[in-house]
Amino acid sequence: MHRMKLFLIGYMGSGKSTVGEKLTAMIHLDFIDFDDYIEKKAGKTIAEIFENQGEEKFRIMENSFLREVITIDNVVISLGGGTPCFFNNMELINKNGISVYLEMTVDSLVKRLLKAKRKRPLIDGMNAVDLKYFIEANLEKRKPIYKQAHHTINSENKSPEELAELIWKMVSK
Repeated sequence: MHRMKLFLIGYMGSGKSTVGEKLTAMIHLDFIDFDDYIEKKAGKTIAEIFENQGEEKFRIMENSFLREVITIDNVVISLGGGTPCFFNNMELINKNGISVYLEMTVDSLVKRLLKAKRKRPLIDGMNAVDLKYFIEANLEKRKPIYKQAHHTINSENKSPEELAELIWKMVSK
């Protein structure tokens, strides 16, 4: 397996980090959770960056960290939900590795995200109805970009282990 670089993309809550961890355990590559990578490099949480410097500044930082991370080989990288959608990030991702979009329905995302809002600055404090509208509007905008991934995988009702296996079958052909 020569210089494998795999990017997991999808909306927040689609399971990119969990699936990435399962996949790397299975195929013995390194794993980078891009949000964690940004937080380590920036020395603050993404929520703090959003709060203190705003989304625009965060997206600029994110782009420069993406340029760093794409130079690493033999790795699975789970990207932030918005990462592919700004600047020429999707182009960078596709040029430098294999991208896999973990696709889920709005309802599934709402269910998952209602359980884990605290860590997510974009949706903190939203109720179920607001969250659903927010995800619908956002996903509508992002889907055409996500769909540029090399592979799309329907993530509905599949365990992280099943998804890891499916992804590996897809990309190892």
